[in-house]
Amino acid sequence: MEIDATDRRILTALQKDGRMTNAELSEQVNLSPSACHRRVQRLEVAGVIRGYVALLDERKMSRPTTVFVEITLSGQADDVLDAFERQVARIPDLLECHLMAGTADYLLKILAQDTEDFARIHRQYLSRLPGVAQMHTSFALRTVFRTTAIPV
Repeated sequence: MEIDATDRRILTALQKDGRMTNAELSEQVNLSPSACHRRVQRLEVAGVIRGYVALLDERKMSRPTTVFVEITLSGQADDVLDAFERQVARIPDLLECHLMAGTADYLLKILAQDTEDFARIHRQYLSRLPGVAQMHTSFALRTVFRTTAIPV
C-alpha cells in the first residue's frame, strides 16, 4: 500500500489524538469528511492503523518505576527461544520484550510500583524463566523523552 502526503497528515494527526472526530480530522488535514473517512478506513483495513488505545499515566496507576532487564539465554536453539518467549509473554507487569542483537539476547521493559514490587516480579516470574543464563537489571531514574508516535 502506498502512503501519500494526505495519508501522512492523517496518521500524524491521529497519533496525536486518536479520539478526534472525523469532522475534526477532516478539517485538520484539509479533506471532506467522507474522503477522510474512506482514507482512515483504508489505512485500518491495510493494517497501517492497528488500533486505538488510551495511554495511561504510570504514576496515577501506581506504577512509576520503569525497569529494564537484559537477559542472556543459555543457548540460541529454537526450542530455548520458543520456551522463553512463551513464558515471558505471561508476565503481567511486562510492557515490552525485544529479541536483541548484541550482548544480551532479550531486553524487557517492566513497570513496577517500587523496588520491593520489582523484587516480587523477579521472584514470581523472572527467576522462573526457562533457559536464562544471566540477567542484568537497570532502573530508570527519570524519563527524559517518550513518544508512541512513529515518524511518518
